[in-house]
Amino acid sequence: MDHIIAASNLTKTFGDYTALDRVNIKIPKGAIYGLLGPNGAGKTTFIRLINQITKPDSGELLYKGESLNETHISKIGYLPEERGLYKKMKIGEQALYLAQLKGMSFNDAKLKLQYWFEKFDIISWWDKKIEDLSKGMAQKIQFIVTVLHEPELLILDEPFSGFDPINTELIKREILELKKKGTTIIFSTHNMQSVEEICSYITLIDNSKIILQGNVKRIRNKFSDNEYEIRFEGNMISFTNALWTGFELIQHNPLSKTIHTVIVKPIGKTSINVLISSIITSCKIQYIKEKKANMNDIFIRAVKENELKILETNRNE
Repeated sequence: MDHIIAASNLTKTFGDYTALDRVNIKIPKGAIYGLLGPNGAGKTTFIRLINQITKPDSGELLYKGESLNETHISKIGYLPEERGLYKKMKIGEQALYLAQLKGMSFNDAKLKLQYWFEKFDIISWWDKKIEDLSKGMAQKIQFIVTVLHEPELLILDEPFSGFDPINTELIKREILELKKKGTTIIFSTHNMQSVEEICSYITLIDNSKIILQGNVKRIRNKFSDNEYEIRFEGNMISFTNALWTGFELIQHNPLSKTIHTVIVKPIGKTSINVLISSIITSCKIQYIKEKKANMNDIFIRAVKENELKILETNRNE
């Protein structure tokens, strides 16, 4: 697999504090890659290393197989969590200035800005100042400035902060469209639902170390408890009798006298098809779906387990 970023044994300290401890991350080209972790875990430090705001103490950081260097800066777009627009400067002038810092010509920048301003229906904002805009409106400008030079690698740190649900969906669509065009995206967020919706891979960092990493679907399967949610119309006693075919009833939620939602778990390697064949004659099945662990629960569980592991290690030292 081709990787746009490959970090090997990356370590960064600030005095006595270790921000990253021998971190290994490979980000595939064209992927949306979730960079997750509690506050202070080391995510921002990793992002700053990629942007060459700071340098690692040890380890290797490659960009498309080359040692990361200043020639790569123009190929990267970075939307930080703390926004950095000039509040007193007119939006159009500011966007043109920032685009030229990324190596775009004045004319090319103006044409592409016009395209984005029309796309977001904000042409009327051109001569306004950032201080005249709401946080969400300013966020749109920052997003445009970040993607304007069509970076190969786009780093988004809490990109939906300040947005209402409508504008969140707007930006989410644009992120997915950029992915379709081949842009690789590092997506740092605490919104686990967004991770489930758009990320293919994740790395979870806690206390400067990687504690979970890999394909999102495989991770959710790994943390799932092999449970199924079933909604049916019929007699609950008939359904319960059918469970003797090799299933355990975990939860029962009656919605009416005849409609029930249940959660069941196979005993051993029993197939869900066995249960379906047992109840299909006496119950009308409305739906059956496998219950997958959500990323929010996985995040909490993995971090708590790591914290307990650290405490136990500290006690034994």
